Amino acid sequence: MVLDGLAYSATPGDRAAVRRMDPAWVDARLRRDDSTVVPMWRDRPLLTAAGDPVTLTGPAARVVLGAAVQTVLLSVDGDSASFAADLGGVGEAEALLLAGASSSVDVRALATVVPGPVLATLAYARGLLYWNRNARFCGTCGAPTETAHAGHLRLCPACGRQLFPRIEPAVIVLVEGPASDPEPRCLLARHQGAGPDGFALLAGFVEVGESLEGAVRREVAEEAGVTLGAVTYQGSQGWPFPAGLMIGFIAWAVGDTVAVDGAELVEARWFTRSEVVERIVNGRGSGPPDSIGGHLLRSWTGLDRAASGR
Repeated sequence: MVLDGLAYSATPGDRAAVRRMDPAWVDARLRRDDSTVVPMWRDRPLLTAAGDPVTLTGPAARVVLGAAVQTVLLSVDGDSASFAADLGGVGEAEALLLAGASSSVDVRALATVVPGPVLATLAYARGLLYWNRNARFCGTCGAPTETAHAGHLRLCPACGRQLFPRIEPAVIVLVEGPASDPEPRCLLARHQGAGPDGFALLAGFVEVGESLEGAVRREVAEEAGVTLGAVTYQGSQGWPFPAGLMIGFIAWAVGDTVAVDGAELVEARWFTRSEVVERIVNGRGSGPPDSIGGHLLRSWTGLDRAASGR
């Protein structure tokens, strides 16, 4: 199983990890008329009347930069650069006026609308601006922090602590039935709050001191009462909603007994490959089109390969 084309994972350009440490270099990029600015309002990209994400250059970009509560460097292409600007300090109507935009939208609503690199850039901007907004105070001493490295670092002037953008890793797993099964089956579960037919793959956050494979085994055992044999990595996906990293696996159960915990899960059961195909074809269970979970399911059924001609 190979996972290709995962959303949010193809950010283009050079992130300039060394050069962004130089404030003079960053300021020079901000002053260039060919540098671009992506305006955001409270984690939402702004759209033109035609529904395209707004990007600004020259005087229009400088208007937005002057009103932004935070500016972050996204990437560099030659001598020019791309920045994101947070207009969350004003109301939505004013933000739209400043950027010459018509509306704002959740990034995920654009997943099937804009090209992959554009989508990845918007998600990157969202995640970085969100982190800056939520790291304004030092977790050690409580003092206000200051932005540095073009928005990729925050410093506490009181105690000297350095704060880097936080990533919260989570595992998601397609559990296949035991080798003794007469036909391939996978485990799908209904989580608390899901609808009566809202079955999905199992997932959970990685805990302190835990390997990724260990997190897979623990989550499946805790929530579904299923013991796993082999656990195999399949791919990963940036998921800045707000700060996730999704790591996908396929695993094989050593038995087919299921005992849900009743807390995270209310139901879990085995589905044959043909049953999963039927659910996907009828729009009842492939997962969100932008998620690695959907890719895992479609790859397991072979639908992704059929769609791509492989």
